[in-house]
Amino acid sequence: MKRFAIHTFGCQMNVCDSERMGDVLREAGWVEVANDSDAELVLFNTCCVRGSAEERAFGRLTLMKPWKAQRRERLLVLCGCIPQRDGSALLERFPFLDLVIGTRDYFRLPSLIERVMETGERLAVTCNIGIELPKIQAPRHPHGVTAFVNIMYGCDNFCSYCIVPFVRGREVSRSKEDILKEISQLVAEGVKEVTLLGQNVNSYHDAASGADFADLLAAVNVMPGLERIRFTTSHPRDVSEKLILAMAQLSQVCEHIHLPAQAGSDTVLARMNRGYMRGDYLALVGRLREEIPDVAITTDLMVGFPGETDDDFQETLALCREVRWDAAFMFMYSVREGTAAAQLPDDVPHEVKKARIAELINLQEEISAEKNASLVGSVCEVLIERPSSRNPHDLAGKNRGGRTVIFPGGNARIGDSVHVRVQHSTAHTLMGEIVGVEDFKAGEKSAASKEP
Repeated sequence: MKRFAIHTFGCQMNVCDSERMGDVLREAGWVEVANDSDAELVLFNTCCVRGSAEERAFGRLTLMKPWKAQRRERLLVLCGCIPQRDGSALLERFPFLDLVIGTRDYFRLPSLIERVMETGERLAVTCNIGIELPKIQAPRHPHGVTAFVNIMYGCDNFCSYCIVPFVRGREVSRSKEDILKEISQLVAEGVKEVTLLGQNVNSYHDAASGADFADLLAAVNVMPGLERIRFTTSHPRDVSEKLILAMAQLSQVCEHIHLPAQAGSDTVLARMNRGYMRGDYLALVGRLREEIPDVAITTDLMVGFPGETDDDFQETLALCREVRWDAAFMFMYSVREGTAAAQLPDDVPHEVKKARIAELINLQEEISAEKNASLVGSVCEVLIERPSSRNPHDLAGKNRGGRTVIFPGGNARIGDSVHVRVQHSTAHTLMGEIVGVEDFKAGEKSAASKEP
């Protein structure tokens, strides 16, 4: 038996890529196992968007040296963004590594692994960054009732701090037909919710049909058996009126948008090459809330970008207070070689970055806690995804706004959609109990309240 294990670092895109790597390997006769000790093949799918993710991946990889030394036939593979950037240099840095493979080459995994096993070569394969799309024929094997679906690869935005266009390539969209075929297969396998993925989903364009992202949402919305549609990530510059109206009108599209702001200062936004100003972002938030009053808006925020003054940082805090995001992912700037920002002096001291990120996190945690507390007493629709990690007798899922909800399961099962009355909350979680449909609070938004 050929057995493999995969470890994933980074974003949802990497999670989806790891799932597809697993599909490709299973099609070639491999079996996935949970523990490295049971595997002949271990893969690390890596991220280099931030220094912290890169350090975690390298640290974990180094710990695999004894595993590799125990049995000569074991194979260790490094995949994803770090190999795409560093290539064959990784083979020199880690002599116990057998194969490094780029972000658009993983469809070749079985043949490359076979080559390494037969010849003993150590390979670095990062040559397909310019191809239109990875050629993946293997069927999907979902791990639960939710699934990620790549609708496009790459990015053309070239934000000055971001390595993604260099390690993911330029934008190219999958055909609407292929996407719908994949989602149909996932639904047949029991998936109830899909998240459409792209570095900037708003840029999606199907050359064959002329469909844009709003058109794609409309096509997925009528998929029989599919209950929910999510998507990430949206670039604020490219959120169209058509997309906003699609979110408001399409019944299966959840009331949640991830809208990275990155900073609150126009000066910093210009140096980041974000393509919008603070006022543009606020106007977009206002328009979203006008059409979708209960929309949940989450964001990404960065502190310590080159040249960020205390006044600039105060503008980010002020934007946080004004927008009142439901949740935020917050990071300290780290230099990414090859980006435009790498040419700027990294002049914000590390201690200042740490103090700023701590202040920003504290503020956002307060806002998230207040917003969640405001939901106590209301009823929300929850798709049950898993048992609670803290109490196996409880179940956990997400409401349509993307918040995690935990409750006693009773007779409910994973994959059921239930109505839960919120009784308690934290900054990150809602807790409650299942109630009947008739107990919905008057005026509560649900999928049934939208146009079909």
